Amino acid sequence: MSSGSRLVYSTELGRVCPGCAQPVAQCACKAAPPRPVGDGVVRVSRETAGRKGKGVTVIRGLPLDDAALTALAKQLKALCGSGGTVKDGVVEIQGDHLDKLLAWLKARPEGWPVKRAGG
Repeated sequence: MSSGSRLVYSTELGRVCPGCAQPVAQCACKAAPPRPVGDGVVRVSRETAGRKGKGVTVIRGLPLDDAALTALAKQLKALCGSGGTVKDGVVEIQGDHLDKLLAWLKARPEGWPVKRAGG
């Protein structure tokens, strides 16, 4: 294949990885691309944009891998008594739980620097 190929499906092979041009089942580059490293500060904010007016508390900058981030999100959801998710290294907790999450994250033994972000 040429290096400029953008093939994503082949009738012969099925779905094709755009990174290595191999069938997805035999992909040589299965490792997810690393998340960009931030400045080491965990930022907690409240957002409503793109959510039809529903507010969520967003936590960015946690220096954890995907499995640990999912486990932490589960603890945070239980603490707040609400739902949430992890998307692209960002934890989203439904509702306005900014103060509760700030206090909980600051009390953690990891000693992450935690800041309130936004207005």
